[in-house]
Amino acid sequence: MPVTGPRVGRARERVLTVRGVGKRFGAVRALTDVDFWVNEGEVVALVGDNGAGKSTLVKLLSGVHSPDTGTIEYDGEDVEITSPADAQRLGIATVFQDLALCDNLDVVANLWLGRELVEGTRLDEVDMEQRTWSLLRELSAKISSVRIPVASLSGGQRQTVAIARSLIGDPRVVILDEPTAALGVAQTAEVLNLIERLRERGHGVVLISHNMADVMAVADRVVVLRLGRNNGVYNVAEVTSATLIAAITGATDNAVTRRAAENAKPAPPAASDALITALPGSGPRRMRDLPHDGRP
Repeated sequence: MPVTGPRVGRARERVLTVRGVGKRFGAVRALTDVDFWVNEGEVVALVGDNGAGKSTLVKLLSGVHSPDTGTIEYDGEDVEITSPADAQRLGIATVFQDLALCDNLDVVANLWLGRELVEGTRLDEVDMEQRTWSLLRELSAKISSVRIPVASLSGGQRQTVAIARSLIGDPRVVILDEPTAALGVAQTAEVLNLIERLRERGHGVVLISHNMADVMAVADRVVVLRLGRNNGVYNVAEVTSATLIAAITGATDNAVTRRAAENAKPAPPAASDALITALPGSGPRRMRDLPHDGRP
């Protein structure tokens, strides 16, 4: 599996590690021997074609499914994530594509739904509103009022509310499933800015996306899945979108890669220079480029 090193100058601690995970649904093998890891303060893009196994991997990390084989480590210790509650207790928050917001409730009610603050026998509306504003300010959110129904918010603002809700409890890993799907240009920029804020806060962010422009804009590292297996791990600073598309589709020569090659600026390193390990049978490891701790 091709791998490139992290960006220079950013010291990170490993938070979540998946080793050799496999998952089968009847006769269908959704994941086979998949490796994946997330560091704190890092945005990892998880990309692949439809049916590549992205959603299955996310559901394993969020406790919807349990792996058949392999291990999941959190802070260096083996853990079992058998339910969403287990993931939440560990510090793994997932924002699914449907957002699961209550349109008739306001922003405050959505953020604290199921975890309301109480004072005596009454809801502490003042404290919840103050904490909501504090969290939204930290995320540089563009929401004018927290007392308007979520139904009246734009797509980008709704995504902001869903992400802010996931931060209640201060998780260390935040998984975002297609956060910019069906958003306009301005709203997409708002969500990408929000992802930058999450990285600055020290969260490890897993970004599932089909949009290569979004991936190249905010990700530090890209993990490619193809047909339920790893098909490359790339440092965004050292790779082009054409290389990622080729890894996703399994093609090295198509209209997209040819057009990208013709329009590419001189300077970026060749795809082979951006890889550390190779696919089985394609070449030796370059150990000098591996992380000092020897981990994948």
